[in-house]
Amino acid sequence: MSFTQLLVPTYTQMLKALAGWLEKAQDQFPEAEANALLSARLAPDMFPLSTQIRFACVQAQEAVFRLQGETFPAALGELVDEGRNAGEQPGSFSDAKARIEETLALLEKLSPDTLDRDPGEAIAHELPNGMVFDLTAEQYARDWTLGQFYFHLMTAYAILRSEGVELGKADYIPHMFPYIRADTIPKS
Repeated sequence: MSFTQLLVPTYTQMLKALAGWLEKAQDQFPEAEANALLSARLAPDMFPLSTQIRFACVQAQEAVFRLQGETFPAALGELVDEGRNAGEQPGSFSDAKARIEETLALLEKLSPDTLDRDPGEAIAHELPNGMVFDLTAEQYARDWTLGQFYFHLMTAYAILRSEGVELGKADYIPHMFPYIRADTIPKS
């Protein structure tokens, strides 16, 4: 399986699920209460929901540029800063959904082999604190970007659930429903 075949569908499916969770929150709460959810955290030392959403988008976008060997665009740096500052400026649900849509649009423009490169190619992944991970492209895709993407995605899910948004497993995996054998669906 190529990096493009693995990452692009994964990011796309799960970002669409995240957008669906936000829709459910908006449907279940008045606008002011829904927007207040963006400041909710699982723990005082964790980033709020607004950051988790943006950082899930950051992980997908970073992988697109990093695996192509491209310099990150200024817009990605702005998204990172927006996420870091979201505790003080969480924005609105429409802002969060716009970030998801921007990321989905980026993913949709990719050709079927855009992210494919030699799995053993070296990638130096530098964190904002100056730490550097020396990884292969395969290690970066498998061990970093997917793990970080799912961390922020699941933290967003957990925050929404802990704040009373009615979400369940079906909301987490809506992309799986086309694969269900019709004759195996429970009757009640």
